[in-house]
Amino acid sequence: MIETDILIAGGGIAGMSAAARFAADGHRIMIVDPAPADIGEGTDLRTTAFLQPGIETLKKAGVWDAIKPTGAELRVMRIVDAGGNELAPRETADFDGAETTQGFFGWNVSNKAARVSLMAKLETLPNVDFRFSTTVTGFTGTARYGEATLSGGETVRAKLVVAADGRNSSLREFAGIKHRRWAYDQSALVFVVTHDKPHDNISTEIHRTGGPLTLVPMPDLDGKPCSSVVWMTPADRAQQLYNMDDATLSAEITHDTMSMFGPLTVASPRAVWPMISQVPSRLISARLALVAEAAHVVPPIGAQGLNMSLHDIETLAELMAKAKLKGDDIGATTLLKSYERRQLPKTLARVGGIDLLNRASMFEPKTLRDLRYVGLSALNRIGPLRKLAIKVGVGK
Repeated sequence: MIETDILIAGGGIAGMSAAARFAADGHRIMIVDPAPADIGEGTDLRTTAFLQPGIETLKKAGVWDAIKPTGAELRVMRIVDAGGNELAPRETADFDGAETTQGFFGWNVSNKAARVSLMAKLETLPNVDFRFSTTVTGFTGTARYGEATLSGGETVRAKLVVAADGRNSSLREFAGIKHRRWAYDQSALVFVVTHDKPHDNISTEIHRTGGPLTLVPMPDLDGKPCSSVVWMTPADRAQQLYNMDDATLSAEITHDTMSMFGPLTVASPRAVWPMISQVPSRLISARLALVAEAAHVVPPIGAQGLNMSLHDIETLAELMAKAKLKGDDIGATTLLKSYERRQLPKTLARVGGIDLLNRASMFEPKTLRDLRYVGLSALNRIGPLRKLAIKVGVGK
């Protein structure tokens, strides 16, 4: 029998961030993940735009100073509507980080780099036990502890079990928590490009039909300006783009970005991710809390996904810190209910809002594209709406 304060299922970026954040408050942590110990940087080609609330969580976890130098600052969020009769910008809205309290929106970091930094941090923490090639195969929550069985045959008793094991969470299923999932017949093609014109730390999101085409600043690559691409488009089109050779794909994205960056050159392999949204009916069960993609899945619009996950983690951390200070149980039902009351309404609102934005970005009829144009124009020109958009954009 193994005893610990917190058992975390899932060793992705969210799970490792949770382990580092909770460990910083003195909790004993066991974290398990099915990946082997020699996974290295992994094969994830995506990047994450860490926004200010999430950055504060990573600072508290003691890992932000290692992550920050690997990324590029996001100073401006630019939205371009190109939904007219011709493929050309007809409205450009720049939301400047200088309009926020911290003076910037965040940093864009490759998932590989974030994972390496987090892994290095966890290896230094004496109160973190990271078990690779290990999954949770059973779970029962009681009034006193959560009991989990591991794939290696061990039994773990923890005051709290945190499910960070992804959209197909086994722990969520063990707890009998139902969820709702819907698809968009849409995929995101992700890869990296270099270009002649500097990005000037501007994240550019272009809307026409099928979904946004977003270029997010990255550090220079081989002496040239570099951006990560998230190209959301109908699934068939995404597969066509994926199958193109580098030269053809480079020409295609140069055309669809209207040469705003000059000629673009594909500078990495590419991957395709089917787009879905997902929400659970609840976030807790006895001795169990859902975080990250076990709790919510959204399309990559507005850099909300992982930042929502970090907000889950910070909410739990703050509640547990208060309980620990009072000598209370960090996995008590009252604490978990407080977590759910804080997070579930925000989760449902965020998922619903991003769903609406994604559907708006997919508009094909001209009348609907014109309606999207009117909405963007209003956000760009009406002061209170602009301030609200900036506030929502940074995750507040």
